[in-house]
Amino acid sequence: MHKKRGQQSIVFAVPPVITSTANVVGPMEGDGILTEFYDRILEDNLDNNDSWEQCESCMMEWAIRAAVAKDNSVLTDVDYVLAGDLLNQLMSTHFALRNIGRPFLGMYGACSTLAESMLVGSTLLDGGFANKVVACVSSHHDTAERQYRFPTELGVQRPLVSQWTVTGAGAVVISAVGKGPRITAATVGKIVDIGLKDPNAMGPAMAPAAADTLWSHFNDTGRPPDYYDMIYTGDLGSVGKALVIELFKEKGIDLSTNYEDCGCMIFKEEQDAHAGASGCASSAIVFTGYIYRLLMRQKLHKILLVGTGSLHSTTSYQQKESIPCIAHAVAVEI
Repeated sequence: MHKKRGQQSIVFAVPPVITSTANVVGPMEGDGILTEFYDRILEDNLDNNDSWEQCESCMMEWAIRAAVAKDNSVLTDVDYVLAGDLLNQLMSTHFALRNIGRPFLGMYGACSTLAESMLVGSTLLDGGFANKVVACVSSHHDTAERQYRFPTELGVQRPLVSQWTVTGAGAVVISAVGKGPRITAATVGKIVDIGLKDPNAMGPAMAPAAADTLWSHFNDTGRPPDYYDMIYTGDLGSVGKALVIELFKEKGIDLSTNYEDCGCMIFKEEQDAHAGASGCASSAIVFTGYIYRLLMRQKLHKILLVGTGSLHSTTSYQQKESIPCIAHAVAVEI
């Protein structure tokens, strides 16, 4: 692993390999744009469970087991599971992992958690501390609504700038050796808070953090934006995506030619998700399905995944705090 003093970016000496992925999504996601790239689509948001939270835990456990099986491995081959979700105390993750029985590191970066988990997992592998890890995240529209906003039964009208939390889970098996795309570099983000306080407008709040991490990645690694076939942010939605493009335009860089946001790729316009998708599973289901398969088919060769996270809580909102945000980046090449 190579990291220069003062820089946020890591270049891996022995790039870890993504040897398999798996995902599961809810019915609304299954009716969206990327239907063919999902391993499993639930018929409803409970999936025969007693609560939405139980459903979310079951999705995460299923994704982990499915990804490990695709890798032609067994759970005992996994040295560490790095996983997280959006709920207080990582509730969904902890209940999912009690049935997995592997060493576990709980990760929280809000919707940036997949990129964060892949980054930390790759560091463990590159440092020789593990041979195989699993990075996994989940989110559920109804559990997130209940915790962060309003009970779904109220039918509260959503502003047009708001996004729809993805119901789903995605798991990534990362190995020291094997065949598949390699994680060649990563950039650890900094907290960026521009003073916005509206939790319904997460895209505009997170956009400056995404731009900051992208700028650091380009400068640290010496890789210009066009080094990558595509750059994907996690869940800025249509509003946040436009702001990132505008922030780079101010620097004299046209990012629009090879940049997309996962939150704009999941739902069809007629599904009324407003500004797009959000949640831990936004980047997870797009990366583990669409992006990974295009890499494996060599239709994409170099991509940069930038997980974006809004780090507010119900307590911070009630105390009228602004929204701190974060973005982490992982470079994946075939």
